[in-house]
Amino acid sequence: QVQLVESGGGLVQAGGSLRLSCAASGRAFSSYGMGWFRQAPGKEREFVAHVSWSDGTLYYRNSVKGRFTISRDNAKNTVYLQMNSLEPEDTAVYYCAARLYGSRPSSISEYDCWGQGTQVTVSS
Repeated sequence: QVQLVESGGGLVQAGGSLRLSCAASGRAFSSYGMGWFRQAPGKEREFVAHVSWSDGTLYYRNSVKGRFTISRDNAKNTVYLQMNSLEPEDTAVYYCAARLYGSRPSSISEYDCWGQGTQVTVSS
């Protein structure tokens, strides 16, 4: 398994940008599909984005398409989430997650390892 540590969260005004990072420790990081999820107060955790381990295929939830970009750097064992044009509705704790196998990138149950989360707050 890998251990995941997120960073880069903070307070930003609507329309602003943040870049989240997720550093992984452990072996075979390049073999893991990596995802970002978020959880707002009083709501269930939801899928945000995923990058596959094999061919780098990207997946996004509809509400962040065109605004968020997920990427990975296997040499640095790090996955990123660039968030632009942030909206107050993006306010949540953002979690990085890793999975070895699966067919549904948006499914929480397919992920094996989770980070502790980083808070993103977007003010209006």
